[in-house]
Amino acid sequence: MDFARYIGALLLVLGLVGGAGLAARRFGLGSLVKPAMSRRLAIVETLMIGPRQRLLIIRRDGVEHLVLSGPDGTSVIESAIPTAASPISRALMSTEVTS
Repeated sequence: MDFARYIGALLLVLGLVGGAGLAARRFGLGSLVKPAMSRRLAIVETLMIGPRQRLLIIRRDGVEHLVLSGPDGTSVIESAIPTAASPISRALMSTEVTS
């Protein structure tokens, strides 16, 4: 009987810890070290070009790099690509200019 209580208490504690972890990730508390707004590195887009190869556009400090990643390794295809404005930001800029 005591063994069943121990197992039940362990499962309850593990469930509470897991739930707290999911809640922290959901509400943005998962990145306590560095806020999400000040990140310098981001993967902008990925494209699978084969079963194990993918193209990645990586943005670092406002400059984008095209990278090919696969099982044989990783290669930089093109670097120092200027960051293009997104369609949403272009629409906002054109609205501000005409106003």
